[in-house]
Amino acid sequence: MPEQPQTGRGASDPGHPKGDIGRRVAARRQQLGLSREDVALRAGSAPGYIEYLEEKTATPGMGFLLRLADALETTVTTLTGGGADLPPGIGRAGDHPELVELGRDQCWALLGTHGVGRIAVTTTEGPAILPVNYLVTEGEIAFRTSSDALPASAADAEIAFEVDHIDDAFSQGWSVLAVGRARTVTEPEGVAKLEGQAYSAPWAGGDSDLWIVVAPDRVTGRRILVRGAPGRLDGR
Repeated sequence: MPEQPQTGRGASDPGHPKGDIGRRVAARRQQLGLSREDVALRAGSAPGYIEYLEEKTATPGMGFLLRLADALETTVTTLTGGGADLPPGIGRAGDHPELVELGRDQCWALLGTHGVGRIAVTTTEGPAILPVNYLVTEGEIAFRTSSDALPASAADAEIAFEVDHIDDAFSQGWSVLAVGRARTVTEPEGVAKLEGQAYSAPWAGGDSDLWIVVAPDRVTGRRILVRGAPGRLDGR
């Protein structure tokens, strides 16, 4: 029978915040391009329960979690956040991995419209690599910071920007590197345009009122593919 919701205190209250598992399930489902109906069919559940799991606070049993992790091509540890404080990629290499160079269009597609990436800058104390929330606009990469923070040292300099994704369940992933000169955006019209496109405030919080835009001269990328894992174009 389809898994039924296990309710706890406040689980049925209107507007109850999403649980950690629900957020991870929704993010992984969207990453795979699956509907709730698709996931329910794969996991032997009901679409309504997948919706409940994503929107409310639920406590699924281990049996269902195992089926759900399999349906989402991941692990129970990942869904429950057990590895949240560990670096990605701690597993072993996959079976016969293949390193593939990505074309420019593929790189931009993987960058998407927004996300979290890293910038490499030179400071008075030496090189530094810093995470930033970014957005993609008209072939450029933009992020905001505060004028006294380290990322601000990227202004008027050539920098490297990198973003990647690691699929621990299958020991595969991709990375994209963009290199180009950064500039600040201070004119009101330009700032307003970027503010309107921003998906989220910076995760780090604080007074991040300085926009920096990178115009890449070079965009390259690589992908690691593993035999039998999702994502292969040749079906092997």
